[in-house]
Amino acid sequence: MFKVRTLNNISVYGLERLPRERYEVGAEVQNPDALLLRSADLHKTEIPASVKAIGRAGAGTNNIPVTAMSARGVPVFNAPGANANAVKELVLAAMLLAARNIAPALEFVRRLSGDDHTLHKLVEEGKKNYVGFELPGRTLGVIGLGAIGVKVANAALDLGMDVYGYDPAMTVHNAWQLNSGVRQALSVDDLLSKSQFVSVHVPLLDATRKLINTERLRLLKKPGVLLNFARAEIVDEDAVLAALADGTLHGYACDFPSQKLQGHARVITTPHLGASTAEAEDNCAVMVADQLREFLETGNVRNSVNFPEAVMPLLPGKQRLAIVNANVPNMVGQITTALAQHEINIADLLNKSRGDLAYTLVDVDQAVPARLAAEIAAIHGVLATRVIVP
Repeated sequence: MFKVRTLNNISVYGLERLPRERYEVGAEVQNPDALLLRSADLHKTEIPASVKAIGRAGAGTNNIPVTAMSARGVPVFNAPGANANAVKELVLAAMLLAARNIAPALEFVRRLSGDDHTLHKLVEEGKKNYVGFELPGRTLGVIGLGAIGVKVANAALDLGMDVYGYDPAMTVHNAWQLNSGVRQALSVDDLLSKSQFVSVHVPLLDATRKLINTERLRLLKKPGVLLNFARAEIVDEDAVLAALADGTLHGYACDFPSQKLQGHARVITTPHLGASTAEAEDNCAVMVADQLREFLETGNVRNSVNFPEAVMPLLPGKQRLAIVNANVPNMVGQITTALAQHEINIADLLNKSRGDLAYTLVDVDQAVPARLAAEIAAIHGVLATRVIVP
């Protein structure tokens, strides 16, 4: 039996991927093998020593101490792309709201009072203050061409917009999904200088904190519209407010309300709704539950934010060693030497690395003695070891 502790309400479709005959799942599970969560803040929670993996039913992992988990040899899984359509639709809605001044226009109508004749007169007099513009022929710049950014770029093309994209780390898979009509920008600055609308879809890292600042907003074509449905800190709010005041920005739409932005007539804020659709929550839960299950049962790693991708078919009748270690020379040599000293034959082996971390899967012909597993765990640089018996 594997034990999985849930820290948030997880879609039943995801929980159903963990069969009851092999998994104990719930909020009160003790000594869990894995944690499954959405928004729970693990920075403020003691993570049990028994935990071998963490699954986040969503894309971002800022609520998880990833570096500390790496040091313990614990992979952190997420669900990239599972909520991409939900976020794409919200970005498109925000783009239309900003272009047509719908948010202030709605507020104008809400404040009206009187009979139908009076309302009609006030509407006709006031509508000139909310004249907007159409999207075809306008230019959208998309920073970050992951699963969400690609969908936003493709949809904008379908709306008749000119689209530029920038992502120096774009994957081959996402490149195949991107419409050939999306043009390449050479840098963030190059993209902003070509765009009237800009949508950011990058993770929050030291390099992306305040990526959109005063200097870059000045490059944007007027009247500019900035869309941020990634992370609040990627945009400098003080720079946005100054740009709104001087006319550089026509509007700012984001998913992250703050005291500074509250009540501004040309700021559209939503309450972190990016992935808040039933479909997205189901997709994320299913995806991350499948990844946790595969890791626990076979040691394979898919869509981890801190481990290398490592997938090797588990051979019938074999046992598997799954070893996490520092990415330094001679680790595989020490592991295979230990196996040889116990006369254990290797049937298959996979070694992958990512930054300072390496991960090794070894399928062997014989049962792995407890003494051998302990010897491998004691090798300097080994962070975690598991013996997987199918």
